[in-house]
Amino acid sequence: MTRMKKKPWNGNVRDAALSILLEINENQAYSNLLLNRTIQKYGLPANDRGLLTELTYGTLQHRLTLDYYLEPFVRGKLDPWVRELLRLSLYQIVYLSKIPSHAVVHEAVEIAKRRGHSGIASTVNGILRSVLRQGVRSVDEIIDDAERISIETSHPKWLIDRWIKQYGMEETIQMAHENNNPPRMTARVNRLKATVDDVIEELTAEGFTVHKSEIVPECIQSTAGNVVNSEAFRQGRLTIQDESSMLPVIALNAKPGMNVLDMCAAPGGKTTFIAERIGDEGEIHAHDLHDHKISLIKDNAERLGLQSIIVKSGDSRKLDELYPPNSFDRILLDAPCSGLGVIRRKPEIKYTKTEQDLKNLSSIQLELLDTAYRLIKNDGIIVYSTCTIEYAENEGVVKTFIEKHPDMELLPVEEGDLKDQLPIKANPLQIMPHHFGNDGFFIAALRKKKGI
Repeated sequence: MTRMKKKPWNGNVRDAALSILLEINENQAYSNLLLNRTIQKYGLPANDRGLLTELTYGTLQHRLTLDYYLEPFVRGKLDPWVRELLRLSLYQIVYLSKIPSHAVVHEAVEIAKRRGHSGIASTVNGILRSVLRQGVRSVDEIIDDAERISIETSHPKWLIDRWIKQYGMEETIQMAHENNNPPRMTARVNRLKATVDDVIEELTAEGFTVHKSEIVPECIQSTAGNVVNSEAFRQGRLTIQDESSMLPVIALNAKPGMNVLDMCAAPGGKTTFIAERIGDEGEIHAHDLHDHKISLIKDNAERLGLQSIIVKSGDSRKLDELYPPNSFDRILLDAPCSGLGVIRRKPEIKYTKTEQDLKNLSSIQLELLDTAYRLIKNDGIIVYSTCTIEYAENEGVVKTFIEKHPDMELLPVEEGDLKDQLPIKANPLQIMPHHFGNDGFFIAALRKKKGI
């Protein structure tokens, strides 16, 4: 095997994208974290940031499709970095019309020379020029429906098979295609510091294009500009959060003065939203398993000017060793999950998760719910949420939990602030990525009945 020469990044965006893609593949690193780290480390200008993001996410999102296109042109075994370079180049040729194909080939050859040798450069040049001459084959050649959807949308077939069984063919097709669209930027206004209208006016004056959400009252959507760079964000009038992620907090229906537990709180988006919703009056006990994530919750709370949040680390399955029974009026369990509802943000999830992972996660989720059951007061509410669309982790977990604890009852999620706004009605609530352009999310509100 030919070893790739290690070179420091030299300002070449395509070279940087290749390095990120290789680290994702080799170390199962998260694409969003690597992108942010690269952008911050080198201080990339706006144009380069946009191109780096497009190349990284695009190549990752369409990996199986690109391999399908490449297969007829590859003879023999390719080193992993060479295959990734070909994917990266082919993505530009097939999906990005603004980049001339000859420029893509030239740049790929130059990268191959720097990272390998002239023989590898010749192979890369030959494969890409053959693609330009002959074109890529159509996915319509694939007879099996599930296999065709798998290749066309670049989702593993086992995942497509599961979704077809759970949701049907049409819903699966819509969801798989939506997963390859870029995520929409949404943010939450801290109404303890400003009104939504005031923040929109302020952001517009700074050059951002934003508008109100039709679903969550505190939510705004940005269609031009990253509002994390705004003065409103720096001053704590704004928090970056997907709109679907705001819904569990609304379903929690916490009131000022309540004692609230957030069992899996990092990085603190939902925790701080609870604090804002109760007017920062009460106590919110925020826990997370990982010590290094605790600082994220504290930093968020400090930036937003919130005083009601108490933060601790530790295994949330053992919180009944820390608190006495019936301690809390409200408990939010945003459980660890497969993340299959946020594939747009972390496309590598498609390729790294396995069916066994889903089984392992459901047992952990039930353990956490059992702990929440012991800690919730009579007439108190537990909101169980995940950012996945998997039945085994969602409806399956809730069904098993209620069978085990018959004094728990499902409450309609779409009551209160969500009664009229939600475009879908269900109890529990399963939001798919294509329902209204946000993350896939599951929300179940459970009340402990009195006197049972």
